[in-house]
Amino acid sequence: MLPDLPILPNPNDPRLTRRISGIDHTGAETEISVVEERPLTIYLNSQEVVTAMTIGDHPEYLALGFLRNQGMLRDDDEVTGVDYEDDIETVVVRTRAQTTFEEKVKKKTRTSGCAVGTVFGDMMEGLEGLTLPQAEVRTSWLYALAKEINTVPSLYLEAGAIHGTVLCQGDKPLVYMEDVGRHNAVDKIAGFMFRHDVPADDKILYTTGRLTSEMVIKTALMGIPVLASRSGFTAWGVEIARQVGLTLIGRMRGQRFVCLAGEERLIRDADPATMVEEEKKHRRKSAG
Repeated sequence: MLPDLPILPNPNDPRLTRRISGIDHTGAETEISVVEERPLTIYLNSQEVVTAMTIGDHPEYLALGFLRNQGMLRDDDEVTGVDYEDDIETVVVRTRAQTTFEEKVKKKTRTSGCAVGTVFGDMMEGLEGLTLPQAEVRTSWLYALAKEINTVPSLYLEAGAIHGTVLCQGDKPLVYMEDVGRHNAVDKIAGFMFRHDVPADDKILYTTGRLTSEMVIKTALMGIPVLASRSGFTAWGVEIARQVGLTLIGRMRGQRFVCLAGEERLIRDADPATMVEEEKKHRRKSAG
């Protein structure tokens, strides 16, 4: 059973930002909101797997999604518990039987840097023979989603220095997660879908970050057929999207977007000329 939707960022959560004083360009004193960053250690049963730097919200979803996206939790692994200890910033994911990965895993540290993600084994594992659903994506949905997501209250609008990822169905955002690294935000979405058995075949994944190879791989392994972003592409990301049949849409801003893979899913049912350009205050210049 799904919880009440949508799940949105909470910029008023006092644990996620901190007010810090400084000096501006004129030499005057100023105070701004700055995103918090804290470690989260993830265990799979008795095995310590990784320490990830995160903003600290939805730790259970982040742990489940990370293990799922790294192939450490399979469809036939029965999760019996997800226990979060706030005082030691640790999540333990417990399964009924020992998984096949526990003896192979060595401790790694996953930083919040956008170009750095922890990868276990072959990044391409699991993509061979993968077939994504033959879903459709209407351009009217893309325009509606871009407008709504860019204006919803968020940590980005409050403090910046953060990425957002949104699970969408048609023109409706369902789950909106933010974190200091776009990989964390995607893993939170994956954890939500795994925990609540959410089908992927009719979903769109929207991100404010770059469309890199790892983002494409994560989306494909989650079974989501469409990945869209405000930001640009990497060549390898496009190549992998074409190989697995993922619809890849980038540079979604106002009236414009570019589709570099899976264009057969696009249904052009909206005139770009009728779309309103986004306001300057909602442009995420740092999200790429």
